[in-house]
Amino acid sequence: MLILGAREVRAVLDGAEQDVLAAVREAYELHALGRTAVPHSVFLRFPPEERNRIIALPAYLGSRTPVAGVKWVSSFPGNLQMGLDRASAAMILNSTRTGVPEAFLEASAISAQRTAASAALAAATLGSSDPESGVSQIGCGPISFEVLRYLQVVKPELDRVTLYDLDRARAESFAGRASAVWPQLKVEVAERVEDALAAHKLVALATTASVPHLDGEHLRPGALVLHLSLRDLSAETIQASVNIVDDADHVCRAATSLQLAEQRSGGRDFIAASLGEILVAGHRYTRDDTAPTVFSPFGLGCLDLAVAAMVRRVAEDRGLGTTLTGFMPSGDA
Repeated sequence: MLILGAREVRAVLDGAEQDVLAAVREAYELHALGRTAVPHSVFLRFPPEERNRIIALPAYLGSRTPVAGVKWVSSFPGNLQMGLDRASAAMILNSTRTGVPEAFLEASAISAQRTAASAALAAATLGSSDPESGVSQIGCGPISFEVLRYLQVVKPELDRVTLYDLDRARAESFAGRASAVWPQLKVEVAERVEDALAAHKLVALATTASVPHLDGEHLRPGALVLHLSLRDLSAETIQASVNIVDDADHVCRAATSLQLAEQRSGGRDFIAASLGEILVAGHRYTRDDTAPTVFSPFGLGCLDLAVAAMVRRVAEDRGLGTTLTGFMPSGDA
């Protein structure tokens, strides 16, 4: 059993944005081609604290070297008040030949970066007819910081960022950190969420919202909303938008905005396509200039597998991690 802790995982991921983007893109394409197995994730909740959850995401990815495994990721929003990260995660990778677990990885960075890479890939793929040099970010946690990092990889012209968070101090801290890491960016904090939504045509939502709290009236015409937290937008806004998803069956569940839109409309006709389908088609995609386009990724386990497999491969090449012998019972036990 190869064990890769946070330090080793981050050592591999540091500066590897292009490799992560390539891994995520391949996973989306393989999923669109039917070469994955992605069962519905399982939510473990803790009544009466319904905000807290741990989610299991099992998956199989039929890449050149097939990989299978599961991510076990928690979300405890109350951690923020204790100075802890909201989310934590671990992954197990199994042999696709014997089923034996072969690697155990700390996965919070993997989870954050595959989410950020999927958002950036959508931003690069779902292009606008007008140049975009700014982004509005609603929610100023670790995911948003990684999204900003990856957006600059696919959109090097990005030079303005408008932030909003319910916790003003959190937004100010994010702004200070972003300005220190990327001094070329002009970063400002909006007083109201409406101002942030209207500031740019590219909007990224990464909050802990459990029910819709935003509508589309303040969005610019032709805006692209990276709806990463899935429960921010009203059902009416979803129905009035061009909707791109990662997987319709996955995203229309667990009380997401899209499930609410499905319940309201009685169908899924409001979903235009999946990102994987657009990538496989290979044609240049230009967004509708009049209606918002909303990208809502549920977060497929095959994306985690793709990035984790890359991390494992590089770590083994570099001799990183700890190999634990005797983890599995011996054949003569």
